[in-house]
Amino acid sequence: MEQTHTSSNGAASYSTASAQRRVLVVEDDTTIVEAIGARLRAEGFLVQTATDGPAAVDAAEAWQPDLMVLDVMLPGFDGLEVCRRVQAQRPVPVLMLTARDDETDMLVGLGVGADDYMTKPFSMRELAARVHVLLRRVERAALAAVTPRSGILRLGELEIDHAQRRVRVRSEDVHLTPTEFDLLVCLANTPRAVLSREQLLAEVWDWADASGTRTVDSHIKALRRKIGAERIRTVHGVGYALETPAP
Repeated sequence: MEQTHTSSNGAASYSTASAQRRVLVVEDDTTIVEAIGARLRAEGFLVQTATDGPAAVDAAEAWQPDLMVLDVMLPGFDGLEVCRRVQAQRPVPVLMLTARDDETDMLVGLGVGADDYMTKPFSMRELAARVHVLLRRVERAALAAVTPRSGILRLGELEIDHAQRRVRVRSEDVHLTPTEFDLLVCLANTPRAVLSREQLLAEVWDWADASGTRTVDSHIKALRRKIGAERIRTVHGVGYALETPAP
């Protein structure tokens, strides 16, 4: 493992937001891990790296990163197991990398606690943007936790508690990742209204590039598995809407 420090030439637009933020990059390809590390250091992050599963879990426990960039295919044990073990220690946002454009792999990754994923090959610009977005989401969640909001939103058997960032279906708690919670809230803000994939990508991920719309689709599928498929309606060629009981 290698620990590095922030670079003095960090991107001006993110220099304040990324100050002292720690990112653990887990990838067994030395070329890729060095490229990711260099880009994130240029963005103003502290970076530490690991190249196998056991080393990643040890580094996460010892270094307490603010975010992990995590490859699925690793020696020792894979990135899915790393994600399970790290999330059992403490919640940390995870951007998962996969070499296979396989929707099953993506859904499994989201199911074990990953917040977002990218398929190789990817641009370093987009990866850096995704890292910033995930960290901003964590900051928003922390602010929401200490900011009083009135009541609980109830849509039939679905309850959304903004202050505690908790969701219940038929009075049973449903565990959502931070991304899934924000996606559900975005849909619930205008129930029954259809939101395009591009709108959801911009609102939830702060990402305006339409190349990320498959990320939206995969998170919608993961969300449906948790709250019930019938609660989110697909409008083919357009986007999604949260279904609510008839008045």
